[in-house]
Parts: sequence; C-alpha cells; structure tokens
Amino acid sequence: MGRRIITSQLQAKGEEAKLDGYFDKLIKYIPTEIVGGWIAMTGLIKGASNIPTNTILWVLFVIFTGLTAVYIIQQTFEPKKPLAIKQTSISTIAFIVWVFALGEPFNSLSFYNPVYGSILLILYNLTIPLINPVEESKKNNMRV
Repeated sequence: MGRRIITSQLQAKGEEAKLDGYFDKLIKYIPTEIVGGWIAMTGLIKGASNIPTNTILWVLFVIFTGLTAVYIIQQTFEPKKPLAIKQTSISTIAFIVWVFALGEPFNSLSFYNPVYGSILLILYNLTIPLINPVEESKKNNMRV
C-alpha cells in the first residue's frame, strides 16, 4: 500500500487496485511517523536540564513542519503524476494540529488551553478524509 491517496480507478496501478475509503485516507493523511518522532524528541528535551527548552521546541517545531512536507512529497511521489500538493498540505496541517493538541510548545502561549487542542484534533481528523486530493496535471489539464 502506497502513501498516495487513490480516489479514481485511473490513479490505481493494476486491475485489482482498491480505491481509498474514509479510513484509508485518514491513515494516509496523518503523518504518524513524524508525529511519533515529535513525541520522542519532546520527551528527550523535557527530560534534559540546563537547556532553553521552549526555544528548542519552537525551532524543532518549524523543522518538523518542513520535514513533514518533504517527507510526504517523497512518500507520495510517482513518476508521470503531478506532485501530491493537496495531500502534502493536508498532512502538514495535520502534523501542526497534532502538535497543538499535544501541547508543546504551544502551551507557552497565553491563549493556549489543552481543550482547544483536543477539539481541533477531533474535528480535523473527522473531516480530512472527506477531502479527495485530486491533483491537476499541468501538461494536459486532465484530472488524474
């Protein structure tokens, strides 16, 4: 199973390829590997002493956000198909939403409340599988 979301038979490889349903899209949209790396990294940083924890977490948040986009583009790349920009954008926002729900480093902001993160996470995860990331082909302006 590739990471690229398949919403039409034209995108599928082979005759028996299965179109992605709601739960398949949910799994492919959430960058679990990156979220897992984030959780491990924040655990290491919070356990360290004599370091500027908040600054390091914000810098890592920016790095992980960029890493998410690069990782999803790489994981969804298929020759002769346009880049999966919509899927990459949705996955990158999913990473940001997960980090917001987990708290660090957003809990350093005055407006942050864990309830907001939980609500946002639930709503985002329930709605993203409803989006079909049909990418436009620049060459012939056909949907693929």
